[in-house]
Amino acid sequence: MTPTTTVPQTRRSAALVTALCWVIVVFDGYDLIVYGTVLPRLLQEPGWHLTKAGAGLLGSLAFAGMLVGAVFAGALADRLGRRTTIIACTAWFSVFTALCAVAPNPEVFGLLRLVAGLGLGGLVPSANALTAEYVRVRNRSMVSTLMMSGIPIGGVAASLVGMQVLPSFGWRAMFVIALLGGLVVVALAVRFLPESPIWLRTRGRTDEAAALEAQFGIEPQHEGPAAQTRQPLRSLLRPPFSVSTVLFSLATVATLFAWYGLATWLPQLMRESGFDLGGALTFLLALNLGAVLGSLVTAYAGARIGPVKAAAFAAAVAAIGLGVLLSHPSSGVGYLALVLAGVGTHGTQCLIIAAVANHYPARLRGSALGFSLGFGRIGAVAAPQVGGWLLAAGLGVDSNFLAFALAAAVAGVLLFAFPRRMHHAHTPATDLEPEGATA
Repeated sequence: MTPTTTVPQTRRSAALVTALCWVIVVFDGYDLIVYGTVLPRLLQEPGWHLTKAGAGLLGSLAFAGMLVGAVFAGALADRLGRRTTIIACTAWFSVFTALCAVAPNPEVFGLLRLVAGLGLGGLVPSANALTAEYVRVRNRSMVSTLMMSGIPIGGVAASLVGMQVLPSFGWRAMFVIALLGGLVVVALAVRFLPESPIWLRTRGRTDEAAALEAQFGIEPQHEGPAAQTRQPLRSLLRPPFSVSTVLFSLATVATLFAWYGLATWLPQLMRESGFDLGGALTFLLALNLGAVLGSLVTAYAGARIGPVKAAAFAAAVAAIGLGVLLSHPSSGVGYLALVLAGVGTHGTQCLIIAAVANHYPARLRGSALGFSLGFGRIGAVAAPQVGGWLLAAGLGVDSNFLAFALAAAVAGVLLFAFPRRMHHAHTPATDLEPEGATA
């Protein structure tokens, strides 16, 4: 039978699948972090009367949408397929992010950010799951780290674009650019991105799955009843996993609080410290460059000393970097401190994901990742709001840096407290193969 898959049967490589998903995640990062770049201008928008507390709430709404989107992404991918879910999420967040450009008031703007967050939250899990099926097992950890690096690279792009666009065209143009980029990557994904062979098999489309497996040179994979476990949440919260589940989840809350709090408020904090908008955006650029570097450095460190120990040290680095900012250093030292903060915060999160994937058996791995990341989104939702409250209360810039430094320190303490005997996975060697859906 001739395969009926809608993806053109041209010669492609797994590298192309990875590259496409990575580029899409970069745009996810742009759309997510663009709010921090435009926040100083939103506070000055005529007729909006936006307070700092209100700006914090607006920043939190996208993360709240992401939390909901991540929860429903799995069900959507099961129903529509991973390829379709990736394309749909990308189109969704690109359109609703672009609509922010015409928002007449903060209420509409906030609603659009909330709705855009649904697509932002659903994309990364689906992209990670799809790429995991097309790369070799030994490369999955590296590819997962590469996917995570797309978020801060999107932040780098938002900072660079903001430096050029904001002075001449204003904040609304930043959201229009999101649509233009989104349309390009959606067109590329429709043309070149293949479907998940595992999903095709679950739908009885075995000929299409076999054709893709032959084309990409991957072993046939199955996701049947044997890969499932009953009541996975109860298993996560019972020995021998209860302690690790709690520690991983709380460390994720603290890490995401520090990372997304900085990503949201840093330009405004630097504005209030006396820098012009262009100068303030260079500090956001330093933070995101540090996060990109952190994705690479911490991946190497995790392979050398183990992801839990490396994550604990990375969190300590972030706390130290943010602590330095409390001393009001020179610009050069401030840039270096923010690079360290980026390395530590984003690097810690990458390592926590790797640690969770290593620690749990395959039958629980997807549930464990979903639980820790889903629970951890509480930190991402809270951080912009807390930052706004602190500024609105008149506690100044240092209160934000102190709050984010303490959050990073808490993450470090939780990870250092992780029992040494539990640093290695509980799984036997035969259970270390990740399931395609849980990359």
